[in-house]
Amino acid sequence: MVSIRKGGRKSSEDYESTPFLAAWWTYLSLAILVAFGYLRDFLRRIGLDKNHSADGRKNMKEFVPVSFESFVDRNILKRVNHCVSRPISSPPTVEVDVLERTSDDGNWHFRLTGRKRRCINLASYNYLGFAENEGPCVDATAHALQLYGAGVCSTRHELGNYRIHEELERTTARFLGVDDAITFGMGFCTNSMNIPVLVGGKGCLILSDEKNHASIVLGARLSGSVIKVFKHNDIDDLEEKLREAIINGRPKTRWAWRKILIIVEGIYSMEGSIVKLLEVIRLKKKYGAYLYLDEAHSIGALGETGRGVTEHWGVDPRDVDIMMGTFTKSFGAAGGYIAGSKELINHLRAYSHSTLYACSMSAPVAQQIISSMKIIMGEDGTDKGKLRIARLATNTRYFRQRLREMGFIVCGDEDSPVVPLLVCVPAKILALVEDLFERNIACAPAVFPATPMTEGRIRMCISASHTRQMLDKVLDSISELGDRMQLKYSL
Repeated sequence: MVSIRKGGRKSSEDYESTPFLAAWWTYLSLAILVAFGYLRDFLRRIGLDKNHSADGRKNMKEFVPVSFESFVDRNILKRVNHCVSRPISSPPTVEVDVLERTSDDGNWHFRLTGRKRRCINLASYNYLGFAENEGPCVDATAHALQLYGAGVCSTRHELGNYRIHEELERTTARFLGVDDAITFGMGFCTNSMNIPVLVGGKGCLILSDEKNHASIVLGARLSGSVIKVFKHNDIDDLEEKLREAIINGRPKTRWAWRKILIIVEGIYSMEGSIVKLLEVIRLKKKYGAYLYLDEAHSIGALGETGRGVTEHWGVDPRDVDIMMGTFTKSFGAAGGYIAGSKELINHLRAYSHSTLYACSMSAPVAQQIISSMKIIMGEDGTDKGKLRIARLATNTRYFRQRLREMGFIVCGDEDSPVVPLLVCVPAKILALVEDLFERNIACAPAVFPATPMTEGRIRMCISASHTRQMLDKVLDSISELGDRMQLKYSL
């Protein structure tokens, strides 16, 4: 779904759907690709098509047949692998050195050509521009490397609890405006390993947005709880499922649920949409549920002072029971956090698998987060953090507005720095990415199964460090290619 300006903040109901003609061409092109895929599979079975796919099928013949997604990967996605996972040889700043490569066996293996291309970077989540190789954050990180070394080699419960880890958690809690916080070395595991600790076993219900990240999906499944999925950002559907849960209780016994947990994201990374937090909080209070908020993409990127989606909507952070986020985007580092009440954090310190069994966060990484977070809060004595946040907001609105004015369908909310541009037809998506790369612009394609079949897109991430000249170059290139490929569906 795609946003159209109607004044004020948007909701998913304001988004334009896939045009009929584009959807028709998408299904037709996919049908042709699938037909040729089955033909190629048949040729592999009888030995006429001898390649790595044929070898793989021969090696896997004793195994249970895999899903349709494997068929898509083998016969469709593998042929366009050269457009994704491109290696780089520089920091992921607003300009990045992309190494050129080629393949001699249908994209099963690549070899570097020795050439590199300097591209405008629209593929990295470097929202505030802190992923850089010079400046105060880098200097502080280099000092931490000399002081602590590169690795910790232990868990927080053994000999891996450094003073800098405790400083990071105090700084994070102060930044978010909550009682306490706990940090982890990997963002994905912050969700997948901690959701089972917070809710699990018989009698617990998880209500999860259908567009939630894979780490949330995995964590919910590992918890052993009953999982019900509600439509993306649909408050009416969420309330209906909450009401049913309260009225009907657990299956078979109809006993009341011990715990109901609503899980949403601040900014949905594939949609660019912002959660309707005010209404979600109203529902969780009305029905006595708990709220888990994943701010991986929204923390640092939304709000006047970068406090995320709670500040964006003017919500008291303490109305959110469990605040989760990562340091991999706006802070230019790695890892994640969970923040909230003292009781919550003490429970996680005692029982979280990510604390008990995983190695602690590297000290230089922790220092990068502390330094960038203090700049955002203005504790470095400057207004550089405030200026970065303002530039990100300005760049985001300018880029989105220009794309809409050109006639493109742009997904998500106007304040979201994740900018998905709807292309629909798979061949056009890859052609657009390739042509942009030839113009020294790097962006990421997103096709089925990452998106619905008729909603393939390219996804661009805006940074505070992008200059107006860079954005104008990108916009001019997209406009020219959009005319050539007939992608301006809103005209």
